[in-house]
Amino acid sequence: MSARRYAVTALVLGLLGSLSGGAWAGARHQPAPAPVTRVPSAAGTGTPLAGYAIQSSAKVSDSAATVSSPGYPAQGWYPAGPRSTVLAALLADGVYADPFFSTNLRKIPRADFQVPWWYRADFTVDDTARRTSLDFSGVVSAADVYVNGRRAATAEDVTGAYTHHELDVTSLVRPGTNTVAFRIRPNDPDNELTMGWIDWLQPPPDRNMGIVRDVLVRRGGPVALRDAHVLTRLAVPSLATADLTVKAQARNDTGAPVTAEITGTVGRASFSRQVTLAAHETRTVAFSPADTPGLRLSAPRVWWPAGMGGQPLYDLDLTASVAGTTSDTAHESFGIRDVRAPLNSDGARQYRINGRRLLIKGGGWSPDEFLRWDSRYAEDRLKYAVDLGLNAIRLEGHLEPDEFFDLADRYGILILPGWECCDKWEGNVNGDAEPGEPWTDADYPVAKASMAAEAARLRDHPSVISFLIGSDFAPDATIEKTYLDALKAADWTTPVISAASDNSSPQLGSSGLKMTGPYDWVPPGYWYAKREGGATGFNSETSAGPSIPTLDTLRRMLTPAELDTLWKDPGARQYHRSPSPVFDTLKIYGAALTGRYGAPKSLADYVRKAQLAQYENVRAQFEAYGRNAADSAKPATGVIHWMFNSGWTSLHWQLTDRYLDQGGAYFGAKKANEPLHIQYGYDSRSVAVVNNRHDAVHGLTARATLFDPDGTQKYDRSVSGVSVTGDGAHTTPLTLPASVSALSTTYLLRLTLTDTDGKEVSRNVYWLSTRPDTLDWSGTTWYYTPTTSYADLTGLASMAQVPVSATAATSASDGTSTTTVTLRNTGSGTTPALLTDVHLVDTQGRPVLPVRWSDNEVSLWPGESVTLTATYRTADLAGSAPGVRISGWNTPERTVPAA
Repeated sequence: MSARRYAVTALVLGLLGSLSGGAWAGARHQPAPAPVTRVPSAAGTGTPLAGYAIQSSAKVSDSAATVSSPGYPAQGWYPAGPRSTVLAALLADGVYADPFFSTNLRKIPRADFQVPWWYRADFTVDDTARRTSLDFSGVVSAADVYVNGRRAATAEDVTGAYTHHELDVTSLVRPGTNTVAFRIRPNDPDNELTMGWIDWLQPPPDRNMGIVRDVLVRRGGPVALRDAHVLTRLAVPSLATADLTVKAQARNDTGAPVTAEITGTVGRASFSRQVTLAAHETRTVAFSPADTPGLRLSAPRVWWPAGMGGQPLYDLDLTASVAGTTSDTAHESFGIRDVRAPLNSDGARQYRINGRRLLIKGGGWSPDEFLRWDSRYAEDRLKYAVDLGLNAIRLEGHLEPDEFFDLADRYGILILPGWECCDKWEGNVNGDAEPGEPWTDADYPVAKASMAAEAARLRDHPSVISFLIGSDFAPDATIEKTYLDALKAADWTTPVISAASDNSSPQLGSSGLKMTGPYDWVPPGYWYAKREGGATGFNSETSAGPSIPTLDTLRRMLTPAELDTLWKDPGARQYHRSPSPVFDTLKIYGAALTGRYGAPKSLADYVRKAQLAQYENVRAQFEAYGRNAADSAKPATGVIHWMFNSGWTSLHWQLTDRYLDQGGAYFGAKKANEPLHIQYGYDSRSVAVVNNRHDAVHGLTARATLFDPDGTQKYDRSVSGVSVTGDGAHTTPLTLPASVSALSTTYLLRLTLTDTDGKEVSRNVYWLSTRPDTLDWSGTTWYYTPTTSYADLTGLASMAQVPVSATAATSASDGTSTTTVTLRNTGSGTTPALLTDVHLVDTQGRPVLPVRWSDNEVSLWPGESVTLTATYRTADLAGSAPGVRISGWNTPERTVPAA
């Protein structure tokens, strides 16, 4: 991930090395047997192991043959789920205190994870007439594998977090109970092609050693079906037809010739072919429109990103039969869409989906720090992405399980997966700038196997639109060929990108992306400059850095003393920011907050100022890229907010926090990415209307009004008859004057957009200053551009307190509740209620999360009202009656019932 380069490794290793050693004497677990997995006999089944018993090899004196034999007692071992790192299992078992609170994570001894750990599971089969294999990936970092006391694979073979393995264990399996055991080696991302955390968060002491994807027990007959997939070719731009090519590998697992019948269906099309295979032969079986006319679809159901159309999926089902008996089956879901990403005249990567150009608007994804998979939690976050008007998520390494991509397909979120920086993946090309050891001869086959496995896993997902084979650096010629050969063999059809930074590789050429930062605070106006991280080209990771959570979340993650330090001492090291010496304080952010808004007077004051600062900055980032997307010169083509979320309780790089609470950063992004949006340009004082819908809009009225903080109107102008075409186009109906008589140093700008019926379709409120932020471009570093003088927004402190009335009611249906809230500024003067926040809470005052608001953090002038809706799971109320907590910049906090 970024140029988070200098001294990160030394610091992280020093930090981890300082952790106390020794066993976990304070363990509070009650040993429980791991669940026994019942494996059906039916051919074509793949049954995931239900869980494991795990233990440190330092505490196991028995031989591998004994440990991996049925009936081994495993006394005192810890239960672990089917996808679990060592530390995730110990946390679930209550061995350690909440690692997301305070510095509890630092207290977990690293020494306990510097030795191999055993993972042991039992499964039963009724008979051995079928062939049996173990099918898995996601071992971090390597493992010897044993079945019923016999070694089935060595750690030299089973190595790399992303490599895929299928072990034929037919000869080792017996009727009744069977045992599989993995002896997993410690993970070292600087020396192994696995995964690490760079500077995102404090790294887990076990470095995620464990098994983080399902281990399947497959049953089948003499012929196996593998590698089933569908190649699609959509007619663009008509979208009138689509040609499908179905491919699969038919493999004879016996020592004699076999004739198999391969049959399949896609939609209404069915097909069949007999294939004769020599002993142990594998052959590609393909069906195309040339031999199967039904695979040429007329009027196909086309898959679109969110906001551009629907997300229909097709199903492929294949069966291999021998002598009339099913031998194996395969199933794949896929979507029909066309992805192109050529370089534009400025050398920037410009994506087109189904022939339509689009601005990539996304965020960097972080999994849970301990790689704990929770489908509902992942779905909640992806729903948030759609709610924010984003269309993309970037994965830098940490490639999530299959269900993640299924969810992305369903919700229309484009996925940009790729390898990560700052460790072994770029060890050959990063010079002295970053950690990561150079590759040895043994690494190339692991890299190729990793690329092949992920390509085969991801290629049928319509949400996946590229693969980035480099991050901060592009691969050299040998590594690039290693990846490209694997991608070609896997029938990868979407664009392959050389790097996330502005680098080139020998075959692919320029990446068309830039990685110019920033990663720490810059003022909102920064984003409008067409240089560095400003809104031009495709910025693969960028944001203004710190993102202070809500007060509710802060109190869940920090002690009272730590909360005091947070607002009183911005130069103090913050454990919940980053292990990097570049990002371990809030010094730059704190100086800006004080310089622009005034010194915080309390924790609550610090947090309310932080929410304003984050709202205006994230809004400006997305607005600048959105406005510049249609420019004729140096257009913006993509922006990935770094990051979308955090894998733990964090103080930076997040639009939503660990607990899915929402603050200024969230609602600033949501406002900026409205489908039809009116916005202010910090660079030119222009007022633009951006239309992210496909169809043009006519007859709009744009209005801009300037106010002193007390609500005194100083300027007002309306322009009617505004039209704007679709697909991200914008028009500029007016520009604010360079100066307005008697306007206060701090002032407010209210923009409204109304339709032909006078209905308000977009509203946007800014707090601005006649004294601009001044950037020192000559002092730009890889992570920020210094600000030499700040905009004066201290006038906001003079705003009078304004009462906001609220009425709320809730309805529920099919497990979903909707709370409707009407807010009204009931003040008798002229002062507006600025950035009024509404939080859904239970009877104890705790936030009910996740929740999706129609709008929030709204600003209301006297007499104005707005009705908002909140949608959430009824079960998340836990039987409590809902309430609505209203607060704001100058609105007293209070809670009203919402039942």
